[in-house]
Amino acid sequence: MLRTNCSLKLQPRLLFRMNRKRLASSSSSSSSSSPQPKTEPARASSFSIAMEAAERLVQVKQGYSDPFSIVSSEMSTLAKNIATIIGSGHPTLNRVAAYYFEAEGKNVRPLIVLLLSKALSEIPAEQRQRIPVDSQDVNEQPEYPGESRRFSFAGKSPLESISPLRILHGINPNIILNPLSRPLGLLPELDNANGVLPKQRRLAEIVEMIHTASLLHDDVIDFSDSRRGRDSGNVAFTNKMAVLAGDFLLARASVALSRLRNTEVVELISTAIANLVEGEFMQLKNTVLQPNLNLIDDENRLMPVPTGKVPVEVHEYSVQPPATTPTHEQNVDAAFDYYLHKTYLKTASLISKSSRSAAVLSGADDTVIDQCYEFGRNLGICFQLVDDMLDYTTTAEQLGKPAGADLELGLATAPILFAWKTRPELGPLISRKFSQPGDVQIAKAAVEACDGVAQTRALASKYRDEALRNLRMLPESDARSALEFLTNSMLTRRK
Repeated sequence: MLRTNCSLKLQPRLLFRMNRKRLASSSSSSSSSSPQPKTEPARASSFSIAMEAAERLVQVKQGYSDPFSIVSSEMSTLAKNIATIIGSGHPTLNRVAAYYFEAEGKNVRPLIVLLLSKALSEIPAEQRQRIPVDSQDVNEQPEYPGESRRFSFAGKSPLESISPLRILHGINPNIILNPLSRPLGLLPELDNANGVLPKQRRLAEIVEMIHTASLLHDDVIDFSDSRRGRDSGNVAFTNKMAVLAGDFLLARASVALSRLRNTEVVELISTAIANLVEGEFMQLKNTVLQPNLNLIDDENRLMPVPTGKVPVEVHEYSVQPPATTPTHEQNVDAAFDYYLHKTYLKTASLISKSSRSAAVLSGADDTVIDQCYEFGRNLGICFQLVDDMLDYTTTAEQLGKPAGADLELGLATAPILFAWKTRPELGPLISRKFSQPGDVQIAKAAVEACDGVAQTRALASKYRDEALRNLRMLPESDARSALEFLTNSMLTRRK
């Protein structure tokens, strides 16, 4: 029988070199005594009311209620420019790859890159000399020593980036060119009044392509049936086409990334792509809640035995089992550590590494670059915490994708982990991924009774506050104000 009263005191071990003292003081000031059992489900708890009141105290410049207005010219052509990058010789592949760009998304990641790029341009030029700042257009043709960069038709050179149309359709290669055999539309030269470099603009487009590829793959893995208010890619085009289209987007993003001609940026964004896959595996196989690494899935299928030809190394994100039987609190702390690592890999890595890349391209010094990375990391974790919170509080119509899906998929996110802290009896439900009849309903009731959503919001607000502190290293400007507004709005978004 589950208890009806919960303590709200939980301070998980926050990772990624977070300022522990600052978080601890913030936690102590925002904690309250245990609430009384709820008698009216519709009435907000005292903890929720306190959190909402605290949010209203955050003052934001009223002139920047729409951060898009600061980089409107870049955002207005985002989808069009991406369409030129992803062009394929096969019409069906073109259709599937462009499908998610047709519907209106949040575009948070490119918006962050563009606003940050504009804010970085306010730093005096003499303080941005880490690398030569390249204000020229992005070279869309491959560059190889001793090789011509000009081709008369698709497929004439083995250096071309995609198979020629004649291979796909048997047509005359001299009368038609596929979209990737000719230069793309030129990006504008640097506008001193605008401040966004062409390569930073292309970086924003690349980041959105990578994110969209991950959505195509995620919807297949999660059996999602909707995305951005309409059928998901796997429903509209089949699983196979959705997977291949996601792969193609990643490949085209990699080509565009290489043409930025900055090895540091290439390494950062390539690592973010790898992080996306690592994070997905951490979600598929939770080594804290299901520590038997020899099992593949819930059906108890065994993994093949290693041959020994390839050394098996312990991953840095794995959590080693303690030498003695762990306490309940240790189990919850380990689960939170794992959850936050996964959150960084799946969501915050791309945001943080693209933020750092924008700073690298600006020529800023190492201190500014590091703060841009920290900003993206903190904002990314805040973003995902709010996402996990909305899964409990928002309808599918509001989200534009299935709501309440996390528990159905067996995922233990922050709200249920907070409830587990004071309800040890939730442990077996979490371990079996809420797979038995009634598990999901019990978990939802526990989250409501223990204010798991409100505690998740409180944790997200701490990361929000850290992100705002990171922005202070930038000069005051309209772009910085817009970034501050965007950061604050993460806690009030509904989709």
